[in-house]
Amino acid sequence: MAGSSFGRIFRITTWGESHGPALGCVIDGCPAGVSLSEADIQPFLDRRKPGNSAVATARKESDTCEILSGVFEGKTTGTPISVMIRNSDMHSGDYDELKSVFRPGHADMTYYAKYGYRDHRGGGRSSGRETAARVIAGAVASKVLAELGISVEAYTRSIGPVEADMDEYSRSAVLANATAMPDITANAKALEYIADMKNKCDSCGGVMECMIKGVPAGIGDPVFDKLDALLAQAAMSIGAVKAVEIGDGVKVASSVGSRNNDQFKAAKNGHITKKTNHAGGILGGISDSSDIIVRCSVKPTPSIARTQKTVTENGEDTEISIHGRHDPVIIPRAVVVLESMCAVTILDALMYDMSSRMDNLVRIYKS
Repeated sequence: MAGSSFGRIFRITTWGESHGPALGCVIDGCPAGVSLSEADIQPFLDRRKPGNSAVATARKESDTCEILSGVFEGKTTGTPISVMIRNSDMHSGDYDELKSVFRPGHADMTYYAKYGYRDHRGGGRSSGRETAARVIAGAVASKVLAELGISVEAYTRSIGPVEADMDEYSRSAVLANATAMPDITANAKALEYIADMKNKCDSCGGVMECMIKGVPAGIGDPVFDKLDALLAQAAMSIGAVKAVEIGDGVKVASSVGSRNNDQFKAAKNGHITKKTNHAGGILGGISDSSDIIVRCSVKPTPSIARTQKTVTENGEDTEISIHGRHDPVIIPRAVVVLESMCAVTILDALMYDMSSRMDNLVRIYKS
């Protein structure tokens, strides 16, 4: 299957299916000498794993990771890093009645149209469970970025009509709240809304956002490999994401130039800064040293218990009501996936940029 790899130098490849024996990630291009163990990766996986709260699927997976290669005596060796997660709580029989039926909102029909065959057990590669492998890569990328003074933090901005008050932003709240919201009050309201959707046999969507701090100016490439274009690709590759914004995003359409333009000013350290950040930290596809803001709109979970109309693989009209274990809202577990994909993208762009100037090569190779 094409399309399972991402990145140019720091390149990741995910593998495995939702109901297969295991899934994982191969990371190529990670520098040698990075301190790395399963303990560095597990906290990221724990944020994404199922069965953690009332707003997550009841599927119970420990998502315990095993590093198979690329690390020796606690340090990366510069060779491909392979990490695996074993599946243990598969109820594949729950999907038997869906074997020849296309679920509305899922990729069943499009996978069948492309391959003429599909894994009906939870969607196979199209399942949200594939994102656990991305989180592995994100944990590694985030550790490298931290050594460069760069932080990547994602959170839930809104669920349904409930929006977080960013003036109340708390990173500890993001990590502790079941909704991954940075605002405790909004978290409580969102939980009530999600419970109401569950009672109505329905689901809900919302918005997640990622804030990237510490990226120096000059990262990213013009034209086709713009940093915002790569971030948009990375974010849009997350299955439930249907729209991506950078900075003010769609609001720029109703703004005016005098307000939307970020005016420059000189900082005391000689660096150039901006008075505002409507551009979201990227100008002309290249970072400007301001915070990079990536915002994603996430659709409601397509698996719902309500009766819906659909068709079979033979083109016969039928009805379907999906039962089993499903998230009533995707966002809380997807937040760390967005964070991971942004971390991978930024690290890859930083490494790619090393060859953009002669003085970089002289600094590295000339003794």
